[in-house]
Amino acid sequence: MAFSASCSSSCVKLYLCSSPEDSVVERKVLREGVFPRFREHCRHALGLDVRVIDPFESSDRGKWPDENTRKQMIKECRESSIGPFLLALVGHEYGTAALPSQVEVSEFQMLLQESQRSGASTHELEKIYSRDENTIPPSYCLKSQAEIEHPDECRNVFQTAVHLCVLSGQMAPEKAQGYCRSALDIDLRNALEDEAHKDIGGRCLIYIHRVIVTAKEKSIQRAKSEDIVKPSLLTPEALLSSLCDDFLLGLVIPCNLLVYTTTTECPHGFTTVRRRCYAESLSHQVNSDLEKLMEICTRCPKPLFGDAFAREQEEQEEMCKILSQFYEITRPEEDEVRKYVQSEHWRPLLITGGPCTGKTVLMAHCSRQMKSWLPDCEPVVIPYFCRFSLKSSPKHFLSSLCYQIARSYHNHFPPQQDPPTSDNDRSEQNCCHKDHKDGDLDDSSFRQCCLDYRHYAGADMSISELKQHISTLTSSVPSPKYPLVILISGIDQMDYNYGLQIIESLPSPLPTNLKLLLTASSSRKHIVKAVEIHYPQGTMSGSESKATESGFFCVEVGLPNRKQSVKMLASLLSACGRGITSGQQALVNQALTSCCRPLYAHLLHKLASSWHSDSEVTESTIPDGVHSSISSLLDRLESKHGFPLVAHAVCYLTLCRTGLTEAELSDLLSSDNKVLALYLKHSDGYLPKLRVPQADVEKLILDLKPFLCRRTAANSVVLLWASRHFELVIAKKYLDSSTKRGEFHSDMADYYSGRWSCGCAKPFDQDNSETKIHIDRQPSSQPFLFTCSSTEVGRVNLKKILELPHHLRESGRLEELHKLILALDFQQAMVQARLLTDLVAMLETEGFCKEHALLANILNSSACFLNDSPMELPSVMELMYLPFKSVFPVLEGYANAIQQERKKRNVGVVLHPAPSTVHAFKSVRSQAGGKLREAVVTQYGTVVQIMDNGSVWVCENNGKEFAKLTLSSEDEEVKFGGLKSSGHFVLLSSLTEKHFLWDVTGTDFLLEINDSVGTPKAVENVFASQEKIGIHWQDEHFVSTFEISSGGMIHFQCQSKVTCAACSSDLLFCGQGEGTVSIFDISTASLLSTCSNPNQKTVVSIFTSDHTQHIGCIDETGDLSLWDISKEAPQIVKETHLDSKLGEVLGTDSCREMHVLLVCQSQQVTLWDTWEWGVRDQFKTPKERAFRQALLSPDGHFLLALLDGSCSVLVWRLATGECILSLGTCQPPRTLFKLSSDIICVNSDGSISSWDSEMIYVAGTARKMSRGVREVVIERDGGGFFSSDGSEAVWKWSLDTGQCCARLLHRDPVEKMCLSPDNINLVTLSSDDIYVWHTGSGQNTTRISGSKASGVLITPNSHFGVSLSEHGLSRVWKLGSGATICAIHLYLSDAQISPESTFLIGLHRGELLAAGLWTGNIHKRFSCDEISKVAAFKTLTNHPNFIIVLLASGSLYTWNVAEETVFRHCKIPMHCQLKDFKMPGNGSYALLSTCDVKLTILDLAQFRMRYYKTNGDVVTACLDTSGCYAICCTRQENDCQCFLHSRPVLTVIRMEDGNSVGSLYLPKNPISVAVSQQHCVVVGFEDGAVGVYSFVIDGEQPISRTGKSHVVTCPFDGAPSTWLSLTAPNVVWS
Repeated sequence: MAFSASCSSSCVKLYLCSSPEDSVVERKVLREGVFPRFREHCRHALGLDVRVIDPFESSDRGKWPDENTRKQMIKECRESSIGPFLLALVGHEYGTAALPSQVEVSEFQMLLQESQRSGASTHELEKIYSRDENTIPPSYCLKSQAEIEHPDECRNVFQTAVHLCVLSGQMAPEKAQGYCRSALDIDLRNALEDEAHKDIGGRCLIYIHRVIVTAKEKSIQRAKSEDIVKPSLLTPEALLSSLCDDFLLGLVIPCNLLVYTTTTECPHGFTTVRRRCYAESLSHQVNSDLEKLMEICTRCPKPLFGDAFAREQEEQEEMCKILSQFYEITRPEEDEVRKYVQSEHWRPLLITGGPCTGKTVLMAHCSRQMKSWLPDCEPVVIPYFCRFSLKSSPKHFLSSLCYQIARSYHNHFPPQQDPPTSDNDRSEQNCCHKDHKDGDLDDSSFRQCCLDYRHYAGADMSISELKQHISTLTSSVPSPKYPLVILISGIDQMDYNYGLQIIESLPSPLPTNLKLLLTASSSRKHIVKAVEIHYPQGTMSGSESKATESGFFCVEVGLPNRKQSVKMLASLLSACGRGITSGQQALVNQALTSCCRPLYAHLLHKLASSWHSDSEVTESTIPDGVHSSISSLLDRLESKHGFPLVAHAVCYLTLCRTGLTEAELSDLLSSDNKVLALYLKHSDGYLPKLRVPQADVEKLILDLKPFLCRRTAANSVVLLWASRHFELVIAKKYLDSSTKRGEFHSDMADYYSGRWSCGCAKPFDQDNSETKIHIDRQPSSQPFLFTCSSTEVGRVNLKKILELPHHLRESGRLEELHKLILALDFQQAMVQARLLTDLVAMLETEGFCKEHALLANILNSSACFLNDSPMELPSVMELMYLPFKSVFPVLEGYANAIQQERKKRNVGVVLHPAPSTVHAFKSVRSQAGGKLREAVVTQYGTVVQIMDNGSVWVCENNGKEFAKLTLSSEDEEVKFGGLKSSGHFVLLSSLTEKHFLWDVTGTDFLLEINDSVGTPKAVENVFASQEKIGIHWQDEHFVSTFEISSGGMIHFQCQSKVTCAACSSDLLFCGQGEGTVSIFDISTASLLSTCSNPNQKTVVSIFTSDHTQHIGCIDETGDLSLWDISKEAPQIVKETHLDSKLGEVLGTDSCREMHVLLVCQSQQVTLWDTWEWGVRDQFKTPKERAFRQALLSPDGHFLLALLDGSCSVLVWRLATGECILSLGTCQPPRTLFKLSSDIICVNSDGSISSWDSEMIYVAGTARKMSRGVREVVIERDGGGFFSSDGSEAVWKWSLDTGQCCARLLHRDPVEKMCLSPDNINLVTLSSDDIYVWHTGSGQNTTRISGSKASGVLITPNSHFGVSLSEHGLSRVWKLGSGATICAIHLYLSDAQISPESTFLIGLHRGELLAAGLWTGNIHKRFSCDEISKVAAFKTLTNHPNFIIVLLASGSLYTWNVAEETVFRHCKIPMHCQLKDFKMPGNGSYALLSTCDVKLTILDLAQFRMRYYKTNGDVVTACLDTSGCYAICCTRQENDCQCFLHSRPVLTVIRMEDGNSVGSLYLPKNPISVAVSQQHCVVVGFEDGAVGVYSFVIDGEQPISRTGKSHVVTCPFDGAPSTWLSLTAPNVVWS
């Protein structure tokens, strides 16, 4: 079993090569300073993990890895590191040579003989080395470190023997060098000497530090180190020189090896101070060099997959490749699979077998052989391994399968080529997309629909829809040239019902050109049975059914024979240079006879490779079976590495969701107090920073290497168990209680939440000590997004968003989980990672409250937009949630986060416009199929519905999908035909005339209603009264009550057929034909009295009053009869007759708190006051329309109604009679229901939509004008503004409260308005009258008639007004009194008043004139040498005597009015119309045009044209007062017409460079815009709503409202005051 490394790397793995005695200071400085910084740099800037392996990091020398282990570590670093893999520190000390772990027998005997010949004792060498015939070739092996008493003495003896052999000529110096080399030398040669690896250039950093000391100091050091005479080639100096000058420098040019040499002169030796200085300079150099290398190595980063399904497809294909490498024994079942694939039989193949027989590996291997087995075609192979999928739900599996089929075939068919289809498949094709009717797709369109794989990634489809899509894809897309092969492994390892649902959703019978292979354990009988049921005999396609006995093939995988297992074990031992003795072989053969599973053979190899030839091996030494062998392996690892390290490491690997990277495993172990306690014992006192040495983690991983596999998951290369049996054993051995599992999950949740990262020290509890110490474990940081300065959009931390919710849930930290799901950062990361459907599922599953459901539904409905623009999540919530944030105080933190995020984008909302609709907090699609027959909703929100096929479907109040309610009788499913509901009871009527009562608050038990006299056939209605259920039977003369506890039934007999029934606490009222109402005592069933109306009209509804002894009876024409029932003989109190042509009564509703009774007829809805019993209001239908149903809102302030032909629910405000809202539904609405706080609509297909009544209230009471807002003027201080919609009212708005504070009423529609610069007076023009309003008091001080004005202006000094008249005199008059100053005889169009209030400047017949405001005469006239009309002009505030003039020819002039001089600046090309001409008072820029999806700007400072492209057609635009910014509202160009894709956009553009300062989406279509000096933008919308926005420039504080929005208790609370105009003009102009 190989440790697969086929996946690409996601880490930087550095091997720190050094001499352990000579580099302690340098390694510590790098470990504590450089490596953490480098790790965070790579993590954030590149999304890569960094691991540095220092083999000598541990303070316990006994834990230092041997030469062979270090060699494996170097190999791992070279193969798995994405960038540099080696960092070497070569100091001035060569280091001591270690005892070799293994010496061949001949060489060891030669060493012993030479030592004995020289008279030296070899007792110590013979004591620490033992002969082992199991090595290949046979060798003497070094015993464990614990068995060596005097390691230094033994090392000297061995080195002396080597030197003597060299001096005697029995050993070549080159051979001897191998025994004399230090660990530094050996590691460098292992890393760089292999000729097979030519990629060391740019991947290695070598730092050589030469220290020059005096001759005296050098002689002292030489005297200390030399006890005997050594050959010159074997001295430390010679070996160091050979390493640096010959070996390393020899690789610089040919291999481009990076070698840095530093020389330090030390006259008095290499002191501690000098070493620290060198270590500091080295740390800066290493940090710089590492970052440069990473920049070079990652210039072409691996592209990330675009969506979750694409990632999963790549991961599954990679997993298939990995698993196929475990196929080491050729199985006879492979030939059977090959024959099946090559045959013309279109039936599924089920591969069964016992546990651990290799079914998954066989499936993976066969998947890789498909193309060789089918050489004449190009098969599309889709492998799916259920165990390795991150999500195991049937819905996800089916969606992923559809995606993979469509994506795999997407490239096989060029745009002009269609997938081959048959006529029989056409009907299935038309089912592919529900948006198309049968037959309206041609072949090309259908191909595009089928192969649009992105549709499956973003759509939320039900299982039944996915089943149809799979059937359509598999029957139409595969062809003889491109057959489809689907391999599904491990379907039996999913939840019991999940596997069954998946099998039921697979196509049956299999279409031609489709091969389906399934694996399942033979012990999982339910899977095999499900396949038999789904593919029965005779379900094959074509003529094949005549020749087959069953509907599927079955192959059972057996165990390999013993010979194969023995051969595989021998091969494994030989590959690692090991063997076993004949006695050991006999025991192994015996063990393999009892169990010859491949995994068991690998476990035996791991055990046998540790045996020596003298090891005592018995039958008890070898565990029997796979699970015992795994447990024994873990025991051996515990004794080698320590129990906490092994136990906790394997538990972390088992409990992770996606697998663990090696860096994560190291971080988790370092954060684990029980593991770290082992290392704290060996540390020198208290350490503020401490981690588990990476080398120890690597040693453990190397020991587990044969049983782990590397795969890509969540864009990281992770480790996970290759066999699930390791998980089973570890769960039993270490995780045998929920408490233990919860502790590990909690630690992992802390890690992925980043609780102990970024320098936060974790407490460490010391044994027998009351004090706690805090140690920084230096784990990796865990942001949701990895960001760096070079990119605007960060990379998602996929591991965090996938692992953290899982561990919080499993550890029981549900409150933290709920907070996480509601964190905007988490949601943004999920959306950006294309995991929107997962986020929606979390909100629906983990929330269990209306707030979560609302966010889930908003996200689900915005999937199309968010998949295209994932960074716009705050914009989506700003549009659809923030207007209603006051309804959900629980989400206040979430709302604040959205607003803070919006502030970062420079444009925010100050005042939300009145919503035009309310988003449903819950939308549930129907899985039943067909049409809805009837539906009811209980008082707890449970929806029960019957479809036209008689099936019953139920959706609980907090449910997210419908579940089928099944009742069987005599082995047949009962079909239902009707249902009624009252309270929490539902009465279901079957087609066989049986009735069943169901309490939705209890179990699913249905109580059958039986009566001795016979139960009537049909139920008209039911009503609950205490412990009884009242039943109104259809076309019967009686009403019944059913006693729930006893099952008894009582009948209340009436004179004629009962048409309606109602009850109070103790009375029962039965309405009948001919105007009769019978009143019964419920407890005694006695008739108390009868009410008979002379009009003899059928009573259809009875309303009982709680506060009076009156009942109101509504007859079939809508007339009302009020009866006093306080006396023994009821008396009629009042009768009210309505128009008899309004149609039949369709239904009634009431709101007792508001004393309102609603009566709905097809042409009218009547509201009755149940206190005074008079008509309160009436609502007529629009022309040629009719009401189908009407309800009152729970608070009684709104009317909700369904109209014929309408696809939405309309809402009227009762106080004003206006239709204010339209509640959209996904399908035509069928029936409305209301609960205490919700409105539920059941649609024609059975789907439901639910709205919160408080959200409807907020939207319904929000202020907006009756028409589109045509004009907006803003107060100079920015405190408020006025809006006009062309009606008789002008509204005044306050930004402090966010409300309309006053309405200025006029006699006629307002045409123009103007606000004085001092904000004191507002002048409005209505018809021929001019109104002057005092904005503070609201008084209409002046009303002038006879003006014949078409426009009004106010002078800059706020003292005078100017009325402009096209057909009369234009007048200058005093604002305070209306007295005329002068008259201007000429009409000046586009008139402006000069900044000094001296001239009225305007156009007359193409000429620019200036009229004096005191005389009315024309004093000035613009003239120049050109013959051209004036196209536009603008007065300049800062230069009152100057006017900018633009001629139609394009010439630009400056006109000095006082001196009557002109200056021509330039001529610009006039390629646009100047109807949108705008210019600020400072004359910096001019907006010439907004045509052709661009802004045409004239830069007046440089006299040049600028063209700025917009993101759509400009609807309206303006410039701010400084002229530096343009504010434009655009309509996006997008093929998708969904709500968000079609939203207009408000954009602020910097005029200097055309860059966007910020933008936001508008909820509706704008028609006017204005901006204040405070950068406050007011937008008027076409439905009369007004929105206020602000943009921030250069760190300014954004504008915000000081008042808080709140839900008022009555629509009249906070109503704006009304400012009335003068009834008659007080100034008349003649």
